[in-house]
Amino acid sequence: MSQVFISYARSTEAIAKAVGEELRSTGFEVWRDDELPAHRSYSEVIEERLAQAKAVVVLWSNEALRSQWVRAEADAAREAGTLVQMSVDGTKPPIPFNQIQCADLADWTGDSEHRGWQKIVDSVGSLIGAGEAEAPNSEEPVAATPAKRIMVLPFQNMSGDSEQEYFSDGISEDIITDLSKVSALNVVARNQAFSYKNKDVDIAAIGRDLGVSHVVEGSVRKAEGRVRITAQLIDTDACNQVWAERYDRELKDIFALQDEISKAIVAALRLKLLPQEKKAIEQRQTTDSDAYNLYLKARQLWITGNEGDYRPLELVVRICRQATAIDPQYAKALGLMALAQARLLITYDHDVDPLPAADKALALDPDNPEAHCAKALLLGSQGEHEEAMAQINDALAVDPESFEVNKVAARIVFQQGKMEEAVPYYEKSMELVESDYHGAGMLHTCYSALGDETNVMRVARITVDRCTAAVDKDPGNVSALAIGAGSLASLGAREQARQWIDRAMLLDPDNMIMRYNLACSLATDLADNERAIELLGPFFAKIGPAHILHVEADPDVDSLRDDPRFQKMMSEAKARAERPEAS
Repeated sequence: MSQVFISYARSTEAIAKAVGEELRSTGFEVWRDDELPAHRSYSEVIEERLAQAKAVVVLWSNEALRSQWVRAEADAAREAGTLVQMSVDGTKPPIPFNQIQCADLADWTGDSEHRGWQKIVDSVGSLIGAGEAEAPNSEEPVAATPAKRIMVLPFQNMSGDSEQEYFSDGISEDIITDLSKVSALNVVARNQAFSYKNKDVDIAAIGRDLGVSHVVEGSVRKAEGRVRITAQLIDTDACNQVWAERYDRELKDIFALQDEISKAIVAALRLKLLPQEKKAIEQRQTTDSDAYNLYLKARQLWITGNEGDYRPLELVVRICRQATAIDPQYAKALGLMALAQARLLITYDHDVDPLPAADKALALDPDNPEAHCAKALLLGSQGEHEEAMAQINDALAVDPESFEVNKVAARIVFQQGKMEEAVPYYEKSMELVESDYHGAGMLHTCYSALGDETNVMRVARITVDRCTAAVDKDPGNVSALAIGAGSLASLGAREQARQWIDRAMLLDPDNMIMRYNLACSLATDLADNERAIELLGPFFAKIGPAHILHVEADPDVDSLRDDPRFQKMMSEAKARAERPEAS
């Protein structure tokens, strides 16, 4: 078993090799990904080696900041308390890794006496244990101290109105965000916490399975301008209540109430807030409870809206307009509005301009991830992929856990035909929002193109489960039917796949995005190129430049590319795109 796992970006491979050799010469057993066996999947081996490692040495570089693999490996090590960090080009670790010591080895040339290198060896030695290797002393060890790990379960909606669910979810997410700003806490991510929503929860099992010492749970009741929140902190070992409180306030005091709850949890855990952490928790982008309430509605609609239907996007824009009419400086609402507008423009050819809202959001908050995503979508749709990824990298540096950022990043690299690079972004976005069937379907396409049959089957099952849940919730969700059909076919359920295709066409034959996704299902596992070509006729008659970029990169239609009818439709679509005034 290797004691040390080395995480690095491909451009720093030579340095990673030197680090490995130097650590081996010191007496440690080292593993990095040049030792991958040919018969096993990359992600499976990485997860196994990460779990086995007693120390994970992360080489931060400019490229590593943009690598989802490096970030994911660093995050796993941070949670396990095995993280050791070094900067090889002066790059500072991104949030939240910047709260942990990082040795500066920008000028390291392999010298074992280099002060920064001695700090690395000392930290690795202290993690692995005395006697397993000789490690020089250091004044500043850089190993991460394991933080107290907690999970905030989704607060229950007690309002008696299921449509108020957005508010209780929003409160839960904000408390997760606030507590994540505390360096002494390791907070379970929103996606994992929300997987327990509406389920009977075994607190002790959560503690054992996730290594969580405490769980926060509660409820929210909102009515007639007032809000009641109950919250309690539970020790997972003894399953006893450490702290509990009930708050009855006017809705306009919701922000002060959130601050109070977060600080009370920190105090109950006997932790001390640093001044900058206290300030970060108290920072809110709006002080108007009505604007905040509208934003939470729009956010929930954005996450749960039908991927193949423009109407939820239009509603998101309208709600965000209402929020920004109340508070014109509300950057979150502006950023979300810009992102919805970008989707309407690019996917549905609506006459909207996302730039004013995106630019204003970034002027108010340069780190706003949704605004960066809106600009990235626009740039990507114009084929300016490098500029688009620059926007994405800015957003990832601030919020690597953003569903929107990872989803847009995946789209941009997919449109360049870089399926392997798209995989970690789609994996991350699929993990972050468990109802996201579209990202799961795109990931299925990527793994199919890469010939990774194990992951094709795994993701196909996830896609079918998510599409089935979406259709159960909304029988008219033709997008879920179209995307799910392809995964059903991959799993061998071809008759059911054809039934889903027929049902989708009966429900909404004029939905062009649905037609394209159905054609993809037909052109792959169903091997029905004739019907695929038939479905694509109306689609090609209406598409613009952004869709053309996608079709050119999409491996799902590779079996159609030599068909003269496909070539003719594609050629005519490109000609129209070059002469927009003629369309």
